[in-house]
Amino acid sequence: MKIAIAQVNTTVGDLTGNVSRCVEAVERAAAGRPDLILFPEMTVPGYPPRDILLDGTFVRAVQAATLDLARRLDGFPPALVGSLAPAGTSLPRHPNLHNAAYLLSGGKARLAAVKRLLPVYDVFLEPRWFVPGGSMPPIEIAGKKIGVMICEDLWDEGYPASPAKELLEAGAEALVNLSASPYRPGALDERMALAGRTGVPFVFANLVGATDELIFDGRGFALDAGGNLLGQCPAFDESVQVFDLESAPAAPALKLDEAEELFCALVFGIRDFARKNRLRRAALGLSGGVDSSLAAVLAAEALGPEAVTGIAIPSRYTDPRSTESAETLAKNLGIGFQAIPLEPLHAAAESSLGELLDSETGAENAQARLRMLVLMAFVNKHGGFLLNTSNKTELSLGYATLYGDMAGALAPLGDLTKPQVYALARWINNREGEIIPRFCLERPPSAELRPGQVDPFDYDRLAPEMDELIRSNRSNPALRRSEHKRWQMGIVLKVSEKSFGTGRLVPVSRK
Repeated sequence: MKIAIAQVNTTVGDLTGNVSRCVEAVERAAAGRPDLILFPEMTVPGYPPRDILLDGTFVRAVQAATLDLARRLDGFPPALVGSLAPAGTSLPRHPNLHNAAYLLSGGKARLAAVKRLLPVYDVFLEPRWFVPGGSMPPIEIAGKKIGVMICEDLWDEGYPASPAKELLEAGAEALVNLSASPYRPGALDERMALAGRTGVPFVFANLVGATDELIFDGRGFALDAGGNLLGQCPAFDESVQVFDLESAPAAPALKLDEAEELFCALVFGIRDFARKNRLRRAALGLSGGVDSSLAAVLAAEALGPEAVTGIAIPSRYTDPRSTESAETLAKNLGIGFQAIPLEPLHAAAESSLGELLDSETGAENAQARLRMLVLMAFVNKHGGFLLNTSNKTELSLGYATLYGDMAGALAPLGDLTKPQVYALARWINNREGEIIPRFCLERPPSAELRPGQVDPFDYDRLAPEMDELIRSNRSNPALRRSEHKRWQMGIVLKVSEKSFGTGRLVPVSRK
């Protein structure tokens, strides 16, 4: 039996575009003469649609698009596609929907499976929109009984039911999973281990693409009955591949080392954020520090050097080597560069605000906010979006100025601890030569907002402590004091088990 994985990058709400992507993928897959073509979870509406599902007109449009896709695929091999189905329930103030898989064959769409296990942890809150489905029998494809599952149905530990076990008891000879499993370190190994325990051939189709904070890495795969890998789709890229479940030899796993995987995930997240929001340019403050240097490298890789501008804003307290290093980095990357002195704005603010800037904190915050005035003026003039360069450790400690260095639409480093920032920056230099100037990596971290200032933290000690608090859903005074800041933060690309964003809903007003 041959099953194709159509690893497509869909966009939430782009029904016309998503359907066209599916048709193109099926046309490519058909050349390999598969018996079945497998798409990811929620292919037609895009994932995650979240509260768009509260709009009944959108739901009806998704159902119409699913039927249109079925008609357009008439004459091609059968396809399993993720979409929506009415649940037949009447929960008040609820969409009453199933997260569903449809078998598209002969120009028609037949319900093949509904998601049974609805996650309600971290970034997932699926019972808000969906109703869990009941068990459905395997479908028959090319004389074989195929059990169909949707994403969390494979992660059944702790749930009262095991969809995989029930499908096997119903006679399934192979299992397939339509998934939208976000990237995190170790995710691929976990998926393969869960699939390999079933004792039958298993095909896992995972979404590829980024939607706001979530990065979906793709890496769909096929296993034989012994859990051996038959083949795998690439990471962070669209792909259509056909796998023979009966005669293909075992294949090596396509794995990236930890730093390269993280680099690729962040680049992919920036690129898809810009593409899906139709943003052609990005700007960022280039201070000569390690955070902004790393963010600039990622942006240049994601968008192309011609679409990125780094802006140095030296003040009366800035070490000249900071601005020199920022300019050197910009030249190394080939990105645009401007140096706009802060002093005229700083002096005007002191003159206008007078004693309001007498405190050390007030004086420093005013400079940080004036810097953002410069950066946003550049974005308003030239278009595009502002990248934030804050890291997770600074955000957890509250060591960032609201309406100052916390400004920006997207924070690619917001889920990296300070030591991770250094490690990834050094990996880049080790890979490509000295892209990031040595001064940026060796200088003591500093906001350069007063004479001789350095960050007052032992990051090597504090970073893992703060990250462990976040992962374990606990808090401390520093996290509590700065919660209001993070509620006003830009979108943080999620690359860990627990990040700042929709997976951490902590109240601001608390004891």
